[in-house]
Amino acid sequence: MDKKIKTMARTGFVAKGVVYGIIGILTFKAAIDMGGQKAGQLQVLEFLEKQTFGNILLVLMGLGLACYAAWRFVQAIKDPENIGDDKKGTAKRIGFFCSGLLYLGLGVLATLKAFGMGRGSGGGSGSSGSVQQSSFLASETGLWIIGIVGAGIIIAGIFQFVKAYKNDYYKKLGLAALGEQKKRESIKKTAEFGLSARGVILVIIGFFAVKAALNSNPSNIKTTQEAFSFLQDSSYGPWLMGVVAAGLVAYAVYMFLMAKYRRFHA
Repeated sequence: MDKKIKTMARTGFVAKGVVYGIIGILTFKAAIDMGGQKAGQLQVLEFLEKQTFGNILLVLMGLGLACYAAWRFVQAIKDPENIGDDKKGTAKRIGFFCSGLLYLGLGVLATLKAFGMGRGSGGGSGSSGSVQQSSFLASETGLWIIGIVGAGIIIAGIFQFVKAYKNDYYKKLGLAALGEQKKRESIKKTAEFGLSARGVILVIIGFFAVKAALNSNPSNIKTTQEAFSFLQDSSYGPWLMGVVAAGLVAYAVYMFLMAKYRRFHA
């Protein structure tokens, strides 16, 4: 595989890791009453914007996420690792393409924020656009799209658990080549914890999207931030939210490990 593509992928893994690391840390601090806030991807951009040299951080984040999106598009279209075009391979490649679109959008938003163009305007046109968007989502076509996307997110969430407990990451990280047993076990536990926590969040988001479609109520759709609120409102809420938030920090570490150790198979 081309060295530039590998570098692009590793850069993307770092950017994605930073996003999940900030989400996890901010939410964990909120769970243990040490400040912070329940966070999602948009709150990460707001957090970066408030830091010293925030605009530079946002541009770097935008570039990193664009690299990750490009890697996903390469996986989906060129299939450099021979995933294949059978049913399983096609499903994976469609998932890669959708992931690419999501992170490209977040990267573009980060860049727009850096140049002062990512803020909503209070004008009438913005309000009109929101009304039109809500009307479309409430239409039959919009509800079908919400339901299909929600089902896809649930499947993606379940796939995180499958990856965690079938050691899907083991070959990608080349753990068998690591000589130290303790290091292998540490990486294994971090990956399992991180993937499981991300799976929980995705299943919650997907569940509420499907529920919104079935109830014809798009307002039931939840973001990552709202998924944490759902956990907080459940039994043992703060503890559960804290554990999942810590898991997302572990997922961030897993992304950093991917950036360092990921093996690309031709």
